[in-house]
Amino acid sequence: MIKELDISKIDNIMRIWIEENTNAHNYISKDYWEANYDYVKNALPDATVFVYEDSGEVKGFIGIIENSYIAGLFVSHKYQSNGIGEKLLNRCKQEYSILKLDVYAKNLKAVNFYKKHGFKIEQIKENEDTKELEYSMVRKL
Repeated sequence: MIKELDISKIDNIMRIWIEENTNAHNYISKDYWEANYDYVKNALPDATVFVYEDSGEVKGFIGIIENSYIAGLFVSHKYQSNGIGEKLLNRCKQEYSILKLDVYAKNLKAVNFYKKHGFKIEQIKENEDTKELEYSMVRKL
């Protein structure tokens, strides 16, 4: 079931955030994610966050900032490839006519997921912090 952020679940959400960033981005130092942990944890309550929860367990979440930008979509590795990411993305499609995001070019699983859901690459750029190439992608109705 998809719900809006319950702040009491923030530690569960952040566990998924750190684990999945580390898993999906093995070309970026784990220190980078750990250094950004507190910033993200403090920023989450200011974002629109939809959480996929089943039997009281948080299995994934998506965060939207600036009324259309997907700051992150994460599904616990234990539950990936079960349609949770698609359900979270579809929930956002109901709310927003335009969705934008940045994704690392090396994260082919994510790039292909977004392309499958109608996102188009608009720009290729270097991430200022990590120096990795990333795609700016957009989906319009």
